[in-house]
Amino acid sequence: MSTEPTRRGRARARRGRAYLSAFAVVVAALAVIGVSAAAVGVALGPRVTSVQVDPDAAVAASGSRLIITTSQSLAEVDASQVTIAPETPFSVDTSGRSIGVRFALPLRDDTDYTVTIADVTGVGGGTASTIVESFQTPALSLLLLQRGADDGDTIFRTDLSGEAAEPVFTHPHIEDFRATGSHLVVSVRTDDDLPALIVTDLDGGDERELPLPAEDGTVTALQAADRGETIGYTFSEAGLSADGGIESALYTASLATDAATAAPTPIEVEGADARIAEWRFVPDTDSILLLGFDGTLLLTGAQGGDATSLGTAISLDGVTGTDAIVERIDGVVVVDLTDGTEAPLVESDVTLGILDSAIPVAGGGTLRSSVLLDETGMRSLGSSVAVVADDGAARVVAEVDPADALLQTCVSPSGRYAAVLVAPDAVTNAYDSHLLPLPERLETRIVELDDGSPVVSLSGFDLSWCRVPPS
Repeated sequence: MSTEPTRRGRARARRGRAYLSAFAVVVAALAVIGVSAAAVGVALGPRVTSVQVDPDAAVAASGSRLIITTSQSLAEVDASQVTIAPETPFSVDTSGRSIGVRFALPLRDDTDYTVTIADVTGVGGGTASTIVESFQTPALSLLLLQRGADDGDTIFRTDLSGEAAEPVFTHPHIEDFRATGSHLVVSVRTDDDLPALIVTDLDGGDERELPLPAEDGTVTALQAADRGETIGYTFSEAGLSADGGIESALYTASLATDAATAAPTPIEVEGADARIAEWRFVPDTDSILLLGFDGTLLLTGAQGGDATSLGTAISLDGVTGTDAIVERIDGVVVVDLTDGTEAPLVESDVTLGILDSAIPVAGGGTLRSSVLLDETGMRSLGSSVAVVADDGAARVVAEVDPADALLQTCVSPSGRYAAVLVAPDAVTNAYDSHLLPLPERLETRIVELDDGSPVVSLSGFDLSWCRVPPS
């Protein structure tokens, strides 16, 4: 009987034992490496593995976030551990391996921001880390409207130098326009003198038309919500008579492609005057503030329906956060939209003139335009534009010559700049023939609110910061 199979068997057994021994050594080594790596990770503390931030969105609106993902599940991070330079209000949350820093206000343009998070530890403790992340916000891109050129009315895009203007959309007759995060919506009159709302992308392409409540009439008070792709406007039907018709009724519409053919949504409050004198989207909410023809001030949802009465008012200046600046019969007040309480608009510590308008500034305070009169109270000495802090401290940031007319003031989303719309030489500056008539020569003067230094003067109006058209 041969002994060869036995020798082969013994050899195979030896090889098997050697393989198992080598495998065990490898497994043990890997286990040691894994334990060592985990120990090193704990010893080093959490390390950043990825960072997400959208600087463009951070400049345009509040609520943008910096999300930092780390190598470990994290213990809760408190706001006291976070420092942002330059300072800006924020909130912080922790989820698993990630930290989210939410900016409560739009950030300043063309600015380096540094976020430092101290004493960051893993959920099981261990060594603490300090995380430092920086990013730069982009320079501002502005849109504004110029009327009356040979080829029609044109919406231009430019920067703060005013030297890089480029046409975005041209039409024979543009009444007004607004910009959302992804679209332009342009109120025009057709060759048949009918109203139309044209929607394009931000470069003026992919043109389409939104349905209107009626074929003929006028679109006014065009506005865009801070979030989403929602716009609103008031509409009056042509040929109104004693038998009725649509008169200054408020509608909203979505600019989303899948909603392009949907009829506009009427915003109606049961028992209230359907005719709207003024209105505003409330920032960061789905609410709308309405001032009816009867002087009733109402806060309602995006679809209308139930509403909260906020008394009566003469005019509505502006809304920021949860505060609305409202003129009542007995003076200008600031209304808290969360509970309806109100307080008088704080008095400035210097005499500014007769108040014309007051609009909120992101981060606090108001931008106020005032008319200056001589001692007789009959002759204008021009206009002033001032920043008034919450404690009443006032700084004049712009002055308008008596020969010119101040038409509107607007504030940039971050509160860094003011746009001052002026009609030069008002007496000789003839009005155009649009339904929203304006002087033919208009200047939008931009100033820094920190010190009132002039930035640029642009030809045109309807700067994309402005929530409402000039009046």
